[in-house]
Amino acid sequence: MIKIIFIACFISFSFASEILLLSKFNMQEFKDKNFSGYLMSEKLDGVRGIWNGNYFHTRQNQTITTPSFFIKNFPPFTLDGELWIARSQFDEISSLVRSDEVNVEFWKKVTYNVFDVPNACEEFNLNPCTLENRLQVLQKYLQKHPSLYIKIIPQIPIKDKKHLNDFYENIIKNKGEGVVIRKNLSPYEKGRSKEALKLKPYDDAECEVVGYTKGKGKFENQVGSLLCKMPDNKIIKIGSGLKDEDRRNPPKIGTIITYKFSGLTKNSLPRFPVFLRVRK
Repeated sequence: MIKIIFIACFISFSFASEILLLSKFNMQEFKDKNFSGYLMSEKLDGVRGIWNGNYFHTRQNQTITTPSFFIKNFPPFTLDGELWIARSQFDEISSLVRSDEVNVEFWKKVTYNVFDVPNACEEFNLNPCTLENRLQVLQKYLQKHPSLYIKIIPQIPIKDKKHLNDFYENIIKNKGEGVVIRKNLSPYEKGRSKEALKLKPYDDAECEVVGYTKGKGKFENQVGSLLCKMPDNKIIKIGSGLKDEDRRNPPKIGTIITYKFSGLTKNSLPRFPVFLRVRK
């Protein structure tokens, strides 16, 4: 059984390294750089979906079951994007994607927001192999084969630092997740890219629940916080973000959870960790 789990995890990890992964944006690194040639777009809080020309799968290479009407007129080539409903509705789209049952009415609210066409440069002999040219391949396809459910995420050339900051602050003010910054001239990279960056008001990470603390005051007889083990085996407490139901029925020992935090302390621990969700 252990071997099977190990193999499954290895396959999942191996596939994740075959798709584009964003690096964290560091303004200091761009302090003296020119933003010319960089594009910005909204980072959507949806579920990553890879369309392989026949069906959808997640970044862990798990098949996503979709209704036939949703994928009608989808192209025979690979797309990379986000299955998305609206801002602040991650839980809804996550639940829908995880379900083996197809909720037709719910799927009508979903759109597939594409941010790249991974194999376009090779398949369509693009020169130069820019992000804008790769997305243009999909745009031309949709002109002949329109779909209500495919959207191309607008890629906006960055004028300067103020232009980026204004765009970012407007998204955050309206409860968006953040901004993606990409170099237009870069090809679609597999794995963690230094030319594809994410700018968010907080970081997020995962840890394993290993225990609980007792609640006090109004949380008496409930869980006060989760004791969570990080990959480096350090234990942190996470109490913020827990709903009443989470405190009455907390994630089981061994569960992997996702939390957000605001940078690191001088001891390299997450600052102000906040519970987000159980990893499914």
